[in-house]
Amino acid sequence: MSGRSADRRAGFARWLGGRDCTDCWKAARDSDMASREEWLAARRAEEQEAATAWVKQFDMPPLEGPEKALAWGERSRHQLVTAAHTALVAEGTWDEADWAVLEEKTRTVNRAGWWIDQRDADGTELPELLDAATEADRGTENPYR
Repeated sequence: MSGRSADRRAGFARWLGGRDCTDCWKAARDSDMASREEWLAARRAEEQEAATAWVKQFDMPPLEGPEKALAWGERSRHQLVTAAHTALVAEGTWDEADWAVLEEKTRTVNRAGWWIDQRDADGTELPELLDAATEADRGTENPYR
C-alpha cells in the first residue's frame, strides 16, 4: 500500500477486501481446472461413442493416419457430415438421392488429418470440400466394401 498515493489507498483496500488471498485464488483456480478437465474428458467420450455408432450405422470406412489423430478425425467427420445432412437435406432442398451421392464421396476421404482440418467448416461447404480433396486424402477404393 505504501507504493500508492494517499488518495488511492482506500479504493485499493476496498477492492482487495473483496478478493481472495493469493493462496486461496490459486487453490480455486486449480480446482476449476480439474473439474473442467473431467467435464471435457466426459464430453469427448460421449462424442466418440456417438461417432463410433454413426460409423457402424452408415458403414463408413476406418480412417487412416497417426494413432493419436484417429479418434479426433472420426469425431470431426461425424460432426461435419451430420451438420451437412441437417443443412442440406433436413433444412435444405436436397433429396435423399442427392445425399447418397455425397455420402459416397464422403466414404472416399479417409485421411484423419483431412477431417480434422475441416472441423470448423460449415455443413453446407461439405460438397465443395470433398471436391477439393486430393488423392493424398483418399485411400484406395475398395469395390467390395
